Amino acid sequence: MHTENWALSATGLVKRFGDRRVVDGIDLHVPQGSVYGVLGPNGAGKTTTLRMLLGIIEPDEGTRTLLGHVAPRDASDRVGYLPEERGLYPGMKSREAIAFMGALRGLDWSVGRKRAATMLEEAGLGHAIDQKIRKLSKGMAQFVQLLGSVVNRPEFLVLDEPFSGLDPVNQERLEALIRAERDRGATILFSTHVMAHAERLCDRLAIIAGGKRRFEGTVDDARAMLPMKAHYVPHHPAPGIAALLPADAEQADATRGGGWRFTLPPEGIEGILVKLIDAGYGISGLSIERPGLHDAFVRIVGQQALEQAA
Repeated sequence: MHTENWALSATGLVKRFGDRRVVDGIDLHVPQGSVYGVLGPNGAGKTTTLRMLLGIIEPDEGTRTLLGHVAPRDASDRVGYLPEERGLYPGMKSREAIAFMGALRGLDWSVGRKRAATMLEEAGLGHAIDQKIRKLSKGMAQFVQLLGSVVNRPEFLVLDEPFSGLDPVNQERLEALIRAERDRGATILFSTHVMAHAERLCDRLAIIAGGKRRFEGTVDDARAMLPMKAHYVPHHPAPGIAALLPADAEQADATRGGGWRFTLPPEGIEGILVKLIDAGYGISGLSIERPGLHDAFVRIVGQQALEQAA
């Protein structure tokens, strides 16, 4: 991909805290107009990486370019940012809090107040327009801060663990907002350790662990690293069926429909099915299961890292 198509590019980013390399040579290239996820377990270096990309902290090594600027802070008025550590003035009303965040990015106060009211209404939070932040639930307060990060209609939006602490309703609101921002033409970069959101939203993603980038590509690219699984249920189960199935076949428990699960061989399942039918076992049920992003994440990062993220 040509560099002019990247909203953000970074090469060889390194950040040390004491003797520890929190970020260790990370490369990222985010296409314009895309939703790009940075995935990894807690402590992987995601937040430090995002802060370097935005110019909040400087890398010890490496370079980055944001919206054509070698110094990311020069693009700050064109960027929206939701930090991992949330915080709004508790005595401020929702509309004013959103307008205030827009004003920090150069947006006219009256324009910000008008946009804030519209955005709250569209998000189903019209009742909270004149409520003070301290009166809102934690999830609603977080969503108000999220709206504040997009009120200036940024070209580039960075969301650090945006789903953290949100209830299912506000998670759906956030997913809808991310899609709307992408449809508007913005580029969205968000970090998370929750695979489901990334699987639904991301055009591309990077997986980092231990400060290193372990994978970069599409969700399908990640899934393709693992073979597909077959779930077969015989019509006439009987002893001896295992001899006709691949060596890794395991019996599925009753809660999953019984039968057998096994890795789909490279040559496909047709030959196995012919043998099963010819032997009189028949087919009561058959499904081919694609590996999910969660499974690919476990393979790429390792089981230990997944447990740390739980």
